[in-house]
Amino acid sequence: MQDILSLAATNLLSPIILSFALGVAAALARSDLNIPEAVAKGMSIYLLFAIGFKGGVSVADHGIDGTLALSLLAGIVLSAALPLIAFALLQVLGNLSRLDAAAVAAHYGSISIVTFVAGTSVLEASGITSEGYMVAVAAAMEAPAILSALWLVSSGGTDGRRMDPTLMREILLNGSIVLLVGSFVIGWVTGVDGLVRIEAFIVAPFQGVLCLFLLDMGLVAGRGLRGGSGVLRPGVLAFGMVMPLIGATCGLAAGLLLGLSTGGVALFMVLSASASYIAVPAAMRVALPEANPSIYLTLSLGVTFPFNLTIGLPVYVAVASALTGG
Repeated sequence: MQDILSLAATNLLSPIILSFALGVAAALARSDLNIPEAVAKGMSIYLLFAIGFKGGVSVADHGIDGTLALSLLAGIVLSAALPLIAFALLQVLGNLSRLDAAAVAAHYGSISIVTFVAGTSVLEASGITSEGYMVAVAAAMEAPAILSALWLVSSGGTDGRRMDPTLMREILLNGSIVLLVGSFVIGWVTGVDGLVRIEAFIVAPFQGVLCLFLLDMGLVAGRGLRGGSGVLRPGVLAFGMVMPLIGATCGLAAGLLLGLSTGGVALFMVLSASASYIAVPAAMRVALPEANPSIYLTLSLGVTFPFNLTIGLPVYVAVASALTGG
């Protein structure tokens, strides 16, 4: 417990968490602080490229083994299964319509790449290494949750004619997935030599860009909390903090069964505990336009995201360290 509290205190006082807190506070105080959308988009592109490229380099440096394929399979299974758990939990806590519950559930099977990036930063600050191919696992966990959500809707008797070419394109060619997988492949092909060439661009500035990006995320989350306070009832809010812990437990079991390193287990927990607020909302706008975005966006970005940043990450790393001896 002392280790968890110590890591939590260190994480809470880190520049990335304080930057997020500043954004939330500014939004709640109705400050006119704002980061232009084009700048925020540019920062997200940078972060996705950097984390994907470095993951590819790590795989090129250490090689591929059977654990990679099993990790990818485990990630896909978790992404498809977690929405079913989330949906069942929402039936108990949320009192939402089947449509809204399925839309929310999709977010909790998919992943938040920014939470994943923050998790890798926490591990690096603690001197804990992880498998580079966890970036590929993150990419693999984006889409299956969306398919599970559509199945939940159609199985309830709602019109199931939602799996059309437009939606499939939205899922498979989502910009974050394409960039993450593409940069991973580039890093894998070019290896350490490629990293040396652009190290000054994707290594040194990374933490600073992440701070500014999380400042913007704090602004978005704060505005969502301010505007969605009437929509999120106590049971739904409780779900936003309970579901990450359930997901993390599933990720912990998968990581331990796969025999991953301490960092790998922690990142599997982070991925399984996070909730998408980029890829899935875009898909929901196409597949389930009747679902209420005030619920699923505010819940994933305004509740679960800050919960994971402030409380979840230290707990996940500490638990992984304790159970793997790392």
